[in-house]
Amino acid sequence: MNNQLTKIELFKQAMNFSAGHFTIFSESERENLHGHSFSVYVMFEAEVTNNGMTFDYGIYKEIILNICQFLDEVFLLPLKNPYLKIEEFDEYIYALFNGGKEKIPFLKRDVKLLPVRNITVEELSHWFLQKLLVYVQENQEHLIHTIEVKIFSGPGQSGSSFWSKK
Repeated sequence: MNNQLTKIELFKQAMNFSAGHFTIFSESERENLHGHSFSVYVMFEAEVTNNGMTFDYGIYKEIILNICQFLDEVFLLPLKNPYLKIEEFDEYIYALFNGGKEKIPFLKRDVKLLPVRNITVEELSHWFLQKLLVYVQENQEHLIHTIEVKIFSGPGQSGSSFWSKK
């Protein structure tokens, strides 16, 4: 078994998505609706195989780009926030906040509901990592030891999530 480890870092210009959101701070306090051009960085620490490479990381670039495309040009809403209730009616999704005092309507086609607690860089990086891990765990021959996913909401502002092979 080869023990030479290396880091493969993927941070391409196309690895981004533009999405709207609001951060929920408490039962009655939230940000105004706004958006970001999010960027995605992924680092893999993996074993170098006998042919002098880790794995075909073009596979992971494609997966990352597909996830970015899924999140692009939509409004993101969290499904697991205790202070936000989501209702669907016909072609609309309603975000009910502040005990129902605020009822924010969206067209269903403009929204992605994510199984997260809040739409923050911390939660988005964890969600993104979970999406990548589905493929990594199906392809264990890639000998990946650790993964870091970093989501930037702007230059110099990001949140990271990590996975390590046990």
